Amino acid sequence: MPGFIAGLSGKILALTVGIIMVAEVVFFVPSLASMRLRWLDDRLNTAAAAVTVIDGLQPLELPQGLQDDTLMATGTKAIVLRKDGTSQLLAMADMPPEISATYDLAHVGPVQAVLDAFDTLLFGGNRTIRVLDQVGESAAVIELVMSDYELRQALLVYARNIFLLSILLSSVTAMLVFFRLNSLIVRPLRRQIASMETFSERPEEADSVFRPSDNEDELGVAGRHLSFMQLELQRTLRQQKRLAELGLAVSKINHDMRNILASAQLMSDRIAGTDDPVVKRIAPKLLRAIDRAAGYSRSVLSYGQVSEAEPNRERIDFSALVNDVRDYLDLSADAQIEWINLVPDGLEVDADADQIFRVVFNLCRNSAQALEQQARQRRDSLNCLTVSAVRHGSVVSISVDDTGPGMPQKARENLFAAFRGSARSGGTGLGLAIARELVLAHGGTIALVEKAGQGTLFRIEIPDRPVSLETYRNESV
Repeated sequence: MPGFIAGLSGKILALTVGIIMVAEVVFFVPSLASMRLRWLDDRLNTAAAAVTVIDGLQPLELPQGLQDDTLMATGTKAIVLRKDGTSQLLAMADMPPEISATYDLAHVGPVQAVLDAFDTLLFGGNRTIRVLDQVGESAAVIELVMSDYELRQALLVYARNIFLLSILLSSVTAMLVFFRLNSLIVRPLRRQIASMETFSERPEEADSVFRPSDNEDELGVAGRHLSFMQLELQRTLRQQKRLAELGLAVSKINHDMRNILASAQLMSDRIAGTDDPVVKRIAPKLLRAIDRAAGYSRSVLSYGQVSEAEPNRERIDFSALVNDVRDYLDLSADAQIEWINLVPDGLEVDADADQIFRVVFNLCRNSAQALEQQARQRRDSLNCLTVSAVRHGSVVSISVDDTGPGMPQKARENLFAAFRGSARSGGTGLGLAIARELVLAHGGTIALVEKAGQGTLFRIEIPDRPVSLETYRNESV
């Protein structure tokens, strides 16, 4: 029971009863005043009929017995007729006490009638009052002197009856409204709450998802949104579970991979010591590749734990770095991809060499894969991959542009989102997600730029590190 009172059902029931009682009070106030006026008007009409008879008997004097009968019939102490500027006492039982109030029914407004009714109800019962009104359409005025005891008793009985009737009506109406609101609002809300509780306990089970109704009202819309949110959360939880399993597998592979790379580094060092010119030309690139792979292997767990390592920034030759990217892409002649390096010689970028290499390599690899697919589908297609850069003050703007098929709409909506922002079937979208994280670590920006022609254009902006005043002074000496 306490739960019902504190719950939404109890509040709706209490609110409904309260509103109906307020409506009954609003109705009760004018009806009480109207009842009082009708009661007094009945007494005046009875007295007016008696006055008409008495006035016809003039100038005869009425016997005391007839006066008493007339006063008893009207329930008054005295009857006065005002006519032609004179006042005539037609009947009187005895000398009335002091008159407490005078009411002229011919000149009473609605507000005054309400005030007079409550005055009689609350303070009347032992007072003598005088009531005046016109006799029909004539100019004569009849005046009654009477006790307000019977009037107050009549008002009390009327108020009691109205109160009991109001309780009955409000109870019946409140129950009807309550049951209807309970079926329209409370029960659907309870279903949604129960679904939330079940989903919070067993979010991975399919039957814990809320099954919305087809109603077009607000609760129906809320139910459909709740169901959609739970489905999306289930997909996210399944994805997170797969990521956790993938992280465990990568950790195991990474452990063994570091040992293999360490052995490969030792063998590469030995190969670099030979006198073969071809080996001497290839060995440095092979060593750099193994060093980068070893670095990636050491930092692979940091992405799952917190974030990428802080960039170890230095001034690097960006044109040479772009050439290394081209070598690692290993663009075959069959691919028919034209590589264009528009980076000016001597352009330097203040960045971590390995991290900026990963950013450019990921973007270029995505472009190369799109161009290779386009070349297989269309032999006459123009397949160009262009990397350019320009310095604007302390900021270097890097562009990776291709003439491929462009990013599909789904990839644009989930750009830089891992496992959702892939532009090709079977892709993970990790390349763009990693590139964005590395660029942001440098305090830069990366964005997909709309271009007039066909293809995809990514623009990266890397600012130089702020130079402290002390460093500037030391370098100036």
